[in-house]
Amino acid sequence: MALNYIWIAFFLIGFSVAICKAIFLGQSDLLSNMLSGLFDSAKTGFEISLGLTGIMSLWLGVMKIGERAGVINVFARSVAPLFRTLFKGIPKGDPAYGSVMMNLSANMLGLDNAATPLGLKAMNELQELNPQKDTASDAQIMFLVLNTAGITLIPTSVIAIRQTIAMQQHVANFNAADIFLPTLIATFIAFLSGIIIVSIYQRINIFKWPVLIFVSGFCGLIALLHFTLSRLPADRVNTIIGAIGSGVILFIIILFITAGALKKQNVYDNFIEGAKDGFNVAIRIIPYLVAMLAAISVFRTSGCMDYIVNGIGHLVAMCGLNTEFVPTLPIAFMKPLSGSGARGLMVDVMKTYGVGSFQGKLAAIIQGSTETTFYVLAVYFGSVQIKNIRHALVCGLIADFMGLLGAILVGYAFFK
Repeated sequence: MALNYIWIAFFLIGFSVAICKAIFLGQSDLLSNMLSGLFDSAKTGFEISLGLTGIMSLWLGVMKIGERAGVINVFARSVAPLFRTLFKGIPKGDPAYGSVMMNLSANMLGLDNAATPLGLKAMNELQELNPQKDTASDAQIMFLVLNTAGITLIPTSVIAIRQTIAMQQHVANFNAADIFLPTLIATFIAFLSGIIIVSIYQRINIFKWPVLIFVSGFCGLIALLHFTLSRLPADRVNTIIGAIGSGVILFIIILFITAGALKKQNVYDNFIEGAKDGFNVAIRIIPYLVAMLAAISVFRTSGCMDYIVNGIGHLVAMCGLNTEFVPTLPIAFMKPLSGSGARGLMVDVMKTYGVGSFQGKLAAIIQGSTETTFYVLAVYFGSVQIKNIRHALVCGLIADFMGLLGAILVGYAFFK
């Protein structure tokens, strides 16, 4: 129901503001722009879903090979101690563990296109275990929140954009990867916050060895990465980061195919069987995606987002705090609603203030450490026909807020 109220509010608030502007401020073209944006958002929702068909078919086919070859079960057993603590209602050894781990790993490497079909695969497997098909289960909520607050080890796309803008601005000796460690820390804060808030709602005891080992191990990984990559030249860091992301994905594909071949399975037929589901999934998510993008478009075109940001800026200034982070807030507010919209705002900040400025760096950290919560809610729950999302939205937004707060604090710590 919460998503229903938010969807209605986006339309009513946005339309009311536009009417007031048209009558009292003479902005008569605003309503035309709003209608154009509404139609464009519907088209965009369809194009996004259609564009996902190919990558969904590819990854669902690869996942089917891994499932038949038993590799997914191996992955599931490797993360079972941790996931048995966090995910309620999943039987021991269930293949859903492996699918969840694959999705979180793709998010960790900043591979958005690869993460979405893997996430949809995991959500479908969790739905099979769900006794109430129209209501989100505890396991589905935990998965969705960890997905939206997922750790980003390598913000691949953000680094690529920064490097491109630096070349346009003729910035010499620019290290586009200098935000990887701050982004990693900020996403870890969001990820840990997501675990804690969902555990409170679901009364999960997270003070157990699997969780404590994971947290301490990840902290050690952060320290190791910082020690290793900080000693390398900027161009070398960029090359290594790109190679890690691409290499891991290609390794997984080859591993699945090899395992299937060694077990003398018909790997090609298994791939085709899994890939057939890609089109069906893409068709199912179209109405949910169109609905959410349309509401976001009305709210954004009306200028309501600008009012929120400017108001926060005034409050921060009244408290006597540093306001240099305020220009980056539109990215934080837009990211839960639209990933492409937030990316456009990030580029705008970098071009306005400079890619090497504090605002430019903080914009990159926020973009890399927050997630499209409403998009994920609409697409993932929509793909399995979930209507009652329970506490998923609240937990996801809290994790987003903690990720934003962490990004700002880490940005100040590293670059001010």
